[in-house]
Amino acid sequence: MNGSEAYASALRLLTGRGYSEAGLAERLRRKGCGEAEIAAALERCRELGYLDDARYGRDLAASLLRAGRAVGPRLLAELKRRGLPEETARAALEEASGEVNEEALLSEQLERRFSGFSYLEADERQRRRVVNFFLRRGFPLALILSTIKQER
Repeated sequence: MNGSEAYASALRLLTGRGYSEAGLAERLRRKGCGEAEIAAALERCRELGYLDDARYGRDLAASLLRAGRAVGPRLLAELKRRGLPEETARAALEEASGEVNEEALLSEQLERRFSGFSYLEADERQRRRVVNFFLRRGFPLALILSTIKQER
């Protein structure tokens, strides 16, 4: 695959969704592009503003937080898994975390996912299920317990 084909592939991928530089490079490698072609395509995308790790990290962090799919350390791990460098991922996490109230988010997710859940009426298995659901998403245990124990 030559340089212009690698660039065209990069543009097609970027029209579908955002990518980190590392994520886009990996996708281009899987398509059979050489390292020189990938580097040229990434550079051109960066110059034109189509590829920006900081913007991608902020958007992804905000999206995952708003949806309640990842918070705190889990969100940081997800950003790094998507190919963002450590410092970019941390900056995106801090910016997005400042905009979201974790307690309100957890309450909203509890009501949406486990409507009618009552800590006092639930058996041990149901309690564990709810707590583990939120732990997997990165919520702190103390916050989870204080939120689910509140009278509903």
